[in-house]
Amino acid sequence: MKRSPKPSPEDVDLFHAAVGPLRRLRTTQVAIETARREPVPEQFLKDEASVSTELMTSLIDPAEIEVGEELSYLKAGVASRVLRQLKRGHFSIDDEFDLHQMTAVVAREAIASFLNECRRERRLCVKIIHGKGLRSKADGPVLKRLTDRMLRQRDDVLAYASAKSAEGGTGAVLVLLKRP
Repeated sequence: MKRSPKPSPEDVDLFHAAVGPLRRLRTTQVAIETARREPVPEQFLKDEASVSTELMTSLIDPAEIEVGEELSYLKAGVASRVLRQLKRGHFSIDDEFDLHQMTAVVAREAIASFLNECRRERRLCVKIIHGKGLRSKADGPVLKRLTDRMLRQRDDVLAYASAKSAEGGTGAVLVLLKRP
C-alpha cells in the first residue's frame, strides 16, 4: 500500500484551526481487542434436535425391517463349512427367481420348474425371493414356509440359507445345488 505524502505546514495549521486543541495519546500503538466467540454449529444442532421427531413420525416401522426367522438347512453328509460359506456370500449367485404375487399352488410349480432349469443349465447357486409375508396376516409367511418345505425335500439341494440383508434378508433364500 502506498503511503500518502506528509502534509504541508499550512495544511496542519488549517487542521488545528478546524479541530481545536489536541491532547496527545501516551502510546502510539492502539490495541483493539475483540472477544472471539466460538463458532456455534447451528445446523448440526437443528439436525440433532429433529432426529427424535423424525423417528417418531417415520413411515418405516423398524419392527418390519427384518421380520421372521432366518432359514437355514444343510443336507446330511455335507460339510458344515459349506453352509457357513453360503451365509457369508462366498458363492456367486447365478440366477434368481421372484415368487411375489404368486399363490401357493402357482409358486410350488414355479419353484420346481426353476430349480430343474437351473440343474439343466448347471447353475450351482441361485436365489429365490419368497418375501417376508408382511401381508399374510395371521397365516404367517405362506411362500416362505412353502419354499422351506420344498427345498428340504429335494435331493438336488445341498444347502440353503436366508440371504444377507442387502440381498433380501429373511425375504430371500440362497440355494446351493448339487453338481449334475
